[in-house]
Amino acid sequence: MMHRKKKEKAIESTLLMVSGVTVVALFLLCFFLFREGYLLFGDYSIISFLTETSWYPSSSPAKFGLLPLLTGSLIVTAGAIVLSVPLGLASAIYISELADPKIAQLIKPFVEILAGIPSVVYGFFGLIVVVPLLQDLLDLPTGQTALAGSIMLGMMALPTIISVSEDAINSVPTALKEGSLALGSTKWQTIYRVVLPAALSGISAAVMLGIGRAIGETMTVMMVTGNTAIIPGIPEGLFDPVRTMTATIALEMGEVPQGSEHFHALFAVGAVLFLITFMINLIADSVKKKYRLQEGV
Repeated sequence: MMHRKKKEKAIESTLLMVSGVTVVALFLLCFFLFREGYLLFGDYSIISFLTETSWYPSSSPAKFGLLPLLTGSLIVTAGAIVLSVPLGLASAIYISELADPKIAQLIKPFVEILAGIPSVVYGFFGLIVVVPLLQDLLDLPTGQTALAGSIMLGMMALPTIISVSEDAINSVPTALKEGSLALGSTKWQTIYRVVLPAALSGISAAVMLGIGRAIGETMTVMMVTGNTAIIPGIPEGLFDPVRTMTATIALEMGEVPQGSEHFHALFAVGAVLFLITFMINLIADSVKKKYRLQEGV
């Protein structure tokens, strides 16, 4: 009995230590990121950083305006969500509620394969197929636009939205569905009025995770959006080249002198990106908890 308790205590201590390492690693990451970003504001105004409309690190004086990068990221992400959420939710409904079990089992591996494809492969596909197609169809000067980035990010967010939404829909108790059908509702009425409201917490989480997946993507958007640091208009900005925050960090970090103003500016951009994704995760978690409380779970 004593030996068993010691063994359980050792396992508990090991798990606690592993959890502690994770927390410490996250803390160190945040500390390093924010410390390096904060050093920019010794000589450069934080107001200028947040409101400046130009990103010209090599000009004299250098301009580190976050606004064009933030706007580009938001436009590309918004376009991706508009494309991926309806398709992802429709696919999840079909797989979980409408498809023959054999067909559903056939589709699921393809969704998982989509999730496992490297982002650079998506980027190549976008560069070779989507970009020329958009240029020809829309008669644009270049196909490397925010729309191309939105299409590719929408494709990349689809597996996350489909998988999480499908799990949420499958978790709805069968008794609720059967009760709705027994009262005379059609299959579609049951899906719309019973299944989707009951699965709303999971679906909301799927959407927020999709947004996080899109806004944090680097390689694909770097290859298909044109990387022009300008503030695009809305909605016509979808047809203009843009540059996202992630692409800026990836393109410029390898070439800047360590400790320079430009170096710290890139860390400041990374800190803003971290805060945005952190807030997205917080919102997803709060939405999920809210609907769980409403459902009495």
